[in-house]
Amino acid sequence: MSGIALKGCTGSALAEALLRPRTVALVGVSDDIAKTAARPLRFLRRAGYGGEVYSVNPTRATVQGEPAFASLSALPARPDHAFILTGTDAAIAALEECGRLGVPVATILAGGFSEAGGAGIEREKRLAEIGRSYGVRVLGPSSIGVVNVHERLVLTANAAFAEPDLPEGGVFVASHSGSLIGAMLSRGKARGVGFAGLVSVGGEVDLSVGEICEATLDDPKIGGYLLFLESMRNADALRRFALAAAERGKPVAAYKLGRSAEAAELAVSHTGALAGEDDVADTFLRDCGIARVESFDGLLEIMPLLNRMPVKSVRHPAVGVVTTTGGGAAMAIDQLAVRGVRVAAPSPDTVRRLAEVGIAAGEGRLVDLTLAGTRYDVMKAALGVMQTAPEFDLVLATVGSSARFQPDLAVAPVIDSAREHDKPLAAFIVPEAPEALLRLNAAGVPCFRAPESCGDVIAAAFNRRVPRPELATPPLPVPPDAGSGVGRTIDEAEAYRLFARVGVPHAPVAVLTVGEPVPELPFAYPVVAKVLHPDIAHKTDVGGVALNIADAGALSAAMAAIRDRVEAARPGVDVRRILVQPMTRGVAEVLVGLRRDPQVGPVVMLAAGGVLTEIYRDRALRLAPVDRATALEMIGEVKALQALAGYRGRTAGDLGAVADALVAVSRLALLDDVTVLEAEINPLMVMADGQGAAAVDALVQLATADAPAQSQEDDTEPRSGRNR
Repeated sequence: MSGIALKGCTGSALAEALLRPRTVALVGVSDDIAKTAARPLRFLRRAGYGGEVYSVNPTRATVQGEPAFASLSALPARPDHAFILTGTDAAIAALEECGRLGVPVATILAGGFSEAGGAGIEREKRLAEIGRSYGVRVLGPSSIGVVNVHERLVLTANAAFAEPDLPEGGVFVASHSGSLIGAMLSRGKARGVGFAGLVSVGGEVDLSVGEICEATLDDPKIGGYLLFLESMRNADALRRFALAAAERGKPVAAYKLGRSAEAAELAVSHTGALAGEDDVADTFLRDCGIARVESFDGLLEIMPLLNRMPVKSVRHPAVGVVTTTGGGAAMAIDQLAVRGVRVAAPSPDTVRRLAEVGIAAGEGRLVDLTLAGTRYDVMKAALGVMQTAPEFDLVLATVGSSARFQPDLAVAPVIDSAREHDKPLAAFIVPEAPEALLRLNAAGVPCFRAPESCGDVIAAAFNRRVPRPELATPPLPVPPDAGSGVGRTIDEAEAYRLFARVGVPHAPVAVLTVGEPVPELPFAYPVVAKVLHPDIAHKTDVGGVALNIADAGALSAAMAAIRDRVEAARPGVDVRRILVQPMTRGVAEVLVGLRRDPQVGPVVMLAAGGVLTEIYRDRALRLAPVDRATALEMIGEVKALQALAGYRGRTAGDLGAVADALVAVSRLALLDDVTVLEAEINPLMVMADGQGAAAVDALVQLATADAPAQSQEDDTEPRSGRNR
């Protein structure tokens, strides 16, 4: 047998076997054209695939009029890619035969694996074992196949690919869902989207969205990627691909299902509750430079805008709107506003320049041309001024009824203006005007059919972040108990020692024993006393805190009262130790936390501090670790911290110290002797500008097997509250 000589292929070799095979075997292909297993042979022949196609069916001498072979072993040549169309058990046997023969890639259509419960999980483990032992790369299970439009490889059982004249282009689609690649094809064709390839990854027992896309990055026919994600499995490969795509200037957009709050219910900290599953996914995608859309239409419409708008950090992006329909523009503005994108009024200089070309801009945020905007010269002049106005990061042309019946007149000035200026220009076409939209798409001008997708796409494009270099290093492996809620919580004194290792200052502490005489403290009264027990995460909930204690006698009484309240609230908990700190006051309280997500890894969070943190949900998230510039960005995103800049004469807080604490906490993700699942300082007390910040409460959950944090410092040693 001959073919691509590969074992455990990766990179460009993987792309060759997966998407450009010279020989294909259809294992279990059906002679009954009404059956799903018959489609791949029909589609390959209809598309004009130029490679060799072998039909494998042990019960027939011919399939659909072509010779059939009894097994893979009976083929005259070893295939580069086997599409296994059999049932579940037969698929496992077929994969093993692929392994023995050295077939580089096998796609498995069958289900009945991990989604089928315990027995299915065991079957899926068997697939993975076969793939590893023989070096055959597995796509699936539950993969409906792959398509390379340029190579006329329609190796899929998806009924949508009966579509004639598949649209060629530069967009590569990878999807967890098989049916969605068919939907992408049919809906995309109606919009004028051209595809380079489409892949259904299914259960990702081996090949994942990230690895497949990464293998295609150097294909000059691929200009950008659209991803349909059901989970964040194999996030390391997805991260690696996204960063490499950003380096090559190939944009990536994603639609992700699952805005579940289930993960938050397992969290022990405010950080875990606030950084739920979808929040973490959103942070991951943004930090990797991936534009995340909220709508399926947005996914199909976003690529032209990403091609015209490189990733860059824009703190407060502004959109300028030119319209021939006030109502249509208002709908778009509403959708932008709810996503935090500002529609800005023209500056006085821009108003003057518009007047010079005969356009009265008025005093509002819109440049409303009304009926005059249906004239080529009027719309063209208005767009020319707006696209050269420095106050706008993007210009949106909203076109009314003329787009349906006079597409030449309505879209020609938009197309010509887009060609003449570098600033991104997009169009929202208010009526149903398919011809106008097709012309805009053909010219590469971003265009939208609905105000919702208009707002969605523009916001998603602006929300991308420039990937940080440190993200190129994958996080440490996530332990099995990450995110399970079964890690080991350490007490506050141990937590302070761990935070000290990475450079986070905390208020001085002393650890006392209930019932013993109160010693002389290394700091002055008044003090705060708190229950010190690893099983008590939220002390105020069980009466475990006493404030403003004035002297040793009051402290002894407060310690006994804390013991009584906590033991009454938590039967079975034996309270012996109390942590004492001086009453510390600053100008504000913030929360700094880290959570190790089981799929994407560590995420750092900054939020307004205090017991009401989860109610306000005023927070910023990033993948960890972060640098100081990123920490300062996060501070700018938390509304409650704007007052710390000296708002309306208020005392300014030490925001630099907050940034330093954020950077330090994010370094917990890099420790190699302990695995921090969750860590939180709430609050970090922020002092006046120049006076630092200090942790006055701490919570840490470690992976179960990790030992307690160790330090040479004694629990009672005073610590400085200055972050300098």
